[in-house]
Amino acid sequence: MAANQQWQWSRPGNWSWTELLFRTTLEWKASAFRDSITMTTRILSSRLGLWAFGLAAIILGVVGLGWGDFATNWQRVQPGVPFREPLAYFAAAAELLSGLAIFWRRTAQAGALFLTILYSIFALLWVVQIFTSPLVYDNWGNFFEEFSIVTGGAVAFTLLAPPDSRWASKSALFIRLYGVCPISFGVVHFIYFSGAATWVPRWIPPGQKFWIGATGAFFLMAAAAILSGAMASLAVRLLTVMIFGFEVLVWVPRLVSASHDHFNWAGNAICIALGAGAWVVSDAISQLGKSYASVLGSQELAHGELTR
Repeated sequence: MAANQQWQWSRPGNWSWTELLFRTTLEWKASAFRDSITMTTRILSSRLGLWAFGLAAIILGVVGLGWGDFATNWQRVQPGVPFREPLAYFAAAAELLSGLAIFWRRTAQAGALFLTILYSIFALLWVVQIFTSPLVYDNWGNFFEEFSIVTGGAVAFTLLAPPDSRWASKSALFIRLYGVCPISFGVVHFIYFSGAATWVPRWIPPGQKFWIGATGAFFLMAAAAILSGAMASLAVRLLTVMIFGFEVLVWVPRLVSASHDHFNWAGNAICIALGAGAWVVSDAISQLGKSYASVLGSQELAHGELTR
């Protein structure tokens, strides 16, 4: 009886050995196909932020080449700078080529590195303005906008580095540096509350001032999540959606209504770059998973030991 039960379990029903082998092979292939689809989906989702970052650079490059100028007012190169126009064309071409490089695996890391260096130069130009007028927070706000793109590029570089390399282990550090930037985004909303409110479309209920206050608070909450590691992945994904929401609700309508204005073209390109930078950080936190919070915890522990 036991032998018969064992036979019934290993060869169900009246299946022949050929039928059993065919079914087993079919199930194995189906499982392998599902695993392949899952792996492909993970690879694609992990690269979407990188591709968005590359696309943003391409857009910045195209706008720069089309207008023969830097992304005014964000890439603050003063009118009196020697060879300003050739430099603007060079920067635009570099953005375009580096953005394209990110879409090719062999050159992706080099493209991310070059964009990080280039964006760092634009961020440093705001440092000069800060030293000139340290009490004007607009200079600080513009610096942190540029710096968020810089840190997004640095995170992209670490994502593309070999897993066992020194740079790959620096991902959490650059994510944390990015986390400082939304603090400034939120502060700007409250310091320039009345002026910022005019940028909110009037038709969105319950009102312009409500949304300026709400988005300012959302920025501060996102910063707290990134810096603490608590719900950081969700926070940065929502931050990415919010920034791209600004693009759709604010910048696209401005471009449609005044397409002759270079400021609107530059603003759209910069907003997309800001959103792409957040997207890269979001993908990096997702890849690190629970280890991101543990890395922050170990860093805090090490800092505590050093300060004792």
